[in-house]
Amino acid sequence: MRKVSVVRIGLVGFPGSGKTTLFNALTGLDAPVGFGGDLRVGAVKVPDPRLDWISAAVQPRKTTHAEVVFCDVPGEYAAGRRSLSDKALRQIREQDALCLVLRDFDNPALDEAPDPLGEMYAFVSECVLADLDVVERRLQRMSKEKSDLREQKQLEEIKGKLEEEVPLRLLGSEVVHRNLLRGYAFLTDKPLLAVLNQSEEKSGGDPPVEFAREIERGGARVLALCASIESEISRLDPDDQADFLEDMGMSEPVLHRFIRASHNLLDVISFFTVSKEEVRAWTIRRGTSARQAAGRVHSDMERGFIRAEIVPFEVFEKHGSWSAVKAANEMRVEGAGYVLQDGDIMQVRFNV
Repeated sequence: MRKVSVVRIGLVGFPGSGKTTLFNALTGLDAPVGFGGDLRVGAVKVPDPRLDWISAAVQPRKTTHAEVVFCDVPGEYAAGRRSLSDKALRQIREQDALCLVLRDFDNPALDEAPDPLGEMYAFVSECVLADLDVVERRLQRMSKEKSDLREQKQLEEIKGKLEEEVPLRLLGSEVVHRNLLRGYAFLTDKPLLAVLNQSEEKSGGDPPVEFAREIERGGARVLALCASIESEISRLDPDDQADFLEDMGMSEPVLHRFIRASHNLLDVISFFTVSKEEVRAWTIRRGTSARQAAGRVHSDMERGFIRAEIVPFEVFEKHGSWSAVKAANEMRVEGAGYVLQDGDIMQVRFNV
């Protein structure tokens, strides 16, 4: 994932999978459903009750949620073959994580019966072949020019794994040196969430156990839902939405479940900055230091970092204000190397 900005999640899938219907359910947009078309983009605020509570307590002039950008990647395939077009591959490479929508319902526009596992295998194979093509072309250029021997050795090791049809996401850091290969944006190394798009009759149920195990063996996570129902729910008023969810035996809308699954997949967390001007949530990778997190807020904070004042959300919630936390002596002072925890509220002292 890029250091700055918003998390980008690419929705991919074979034609007729319900991918755009899910995109509409997540974003509240009304993109036309059909084959092909242009890349569609929708930004949504990340629901976070902690941020809402802080905002209600502080009453700032502005409250800013973290955002997720969903990209509906057109299901473009080479003529006559179930293979991704070059345009689709380029768009997929630009995403931080991928959500593969797998059809588990009868689609009258298609002759084929649902085959979610078959679609999963086909997509992974396409990604393996695309990554292998990138590696082989790079190695071919390296043989004709002076190159970084470490990078060349690493690409040769990766080539062997891809030829065995092993997705790179299954390989640990002792095999794949990701800092060395950051610019390649390998498809099989991107976090992958497989969404089993069920029929209305199956909606609300968990994915079959064997299906889930097979997905997880490929290094992906799995989530089951019915995109058509979720799209209907997303168009309702909030009060009606809650009643509909209760009638369906569902505790929350798909956006909440999807973002939680996506954040777990990407291993990201949220921290907060609090002032009378603005209360804001920020998304960072788990393991980010206080100095690095300060750089997300402003580059001057990272450059001139002195210390961070840290209050976990639960402590702030208990006391109700920053001054009350200080009076109770429950504010911590941490150095540049402190690793932020999910829900930390941070104020940075800096000098440039």
